[in-house]
Amino acid sequence: EGNEPGDSAKITYSELLHKVCQFANVLRGQGVKKGDRISIYLPMILELVVAMLACARIGALHSIVFAGFSADSLCERILDCGCSLLIT
Repeated sequence: EGNEPGDSAKITYSELLHKVCQFANVLRGQGVKKGDRISIYLPMILELVVAMLACARIGALHSIVFAGFSADSLCERILDCGCSLLIT
């Protein structure tokens, strides 16, 4: 379910696995490897879950910063965790 009442989507485990594997391959293509730190800056949408699970699938650590944070707050969190990639 999304932030707005009535915002919802349905997805099967098979569809989710397919999307996660696709995005994990994108991350690997960007040079992300096990132990790398990734920041995810997205609202409550399906792609947030896909990105989080793709990071876990390849062994990358992820930090989720919800889209309501300001640019300064996002910058502080990126610098604090030393992330090598930002997913928006």
